[in-house]
Amino acid sequence: MPWYDIQTNRLGMRNWQMTDLPALAKLNQDAEVMRYFPSTLTTEQSKAMILRFQRHYETHGFTYYAVDRLDTAQCIGFIGLHTQTYESFFTPCVDIGWRLGREHWGKGFATEGARACLAHAFEVLGLKEIYSVASMGNIPSIRVMQKIGMTYAGQVDHPQLPVESGLNPCVVYQKLRSTP
Repeated sequence: MPWYDIQTNRLGMRNWQMTDLPALAKLNQDAEVMRYFPSTLTTEQSKAMILRFQRHYETHGFTYYAVDRLDTAQCIGFIGLHTQTYESFFTPCVDIGWRLGREHWGKGFATEGARACLAHAFEVLGLKEIYSVASMGNIPSIRVMQKIGMTYAGQVDHPQLPVESGLNPCVVYQKLRSTP
């Protein structure tokens, strides 16, 4: 059984291994999963993503974690935390994000995993605030942000989204650590 940084009743979140490449490549090649991103990704781009996530984990102690379903031991995508430094009103910051295989949508996995990541961010990592960004049309992700207690902080034209993608503007949500 793998070692998990974060575990819930149904999910285990951990650093990436190259054995996760087939699962991530399949996820990133699904046009419906990638609907709110400029394009699908090649297997090589997914491999580069795993290497970026691994480096981020080594540097910061967290990443967009590989997520396993505990009942099947299947990698179903990612949920986690990542630093963001692109130019905007809320960066630099730590962002929470998720991407799961279509067959795992509608089961509460994104919300469950994101709640656990927020708790980890505040209670273990000692972070003071977390942000999340989604294209305005990405209602499922916006609902997850709301379900995990994030509040609307504004909107932004994401500088990494090409103008012709039609994905801007994006909404920005924020969650502050509660102080006792």
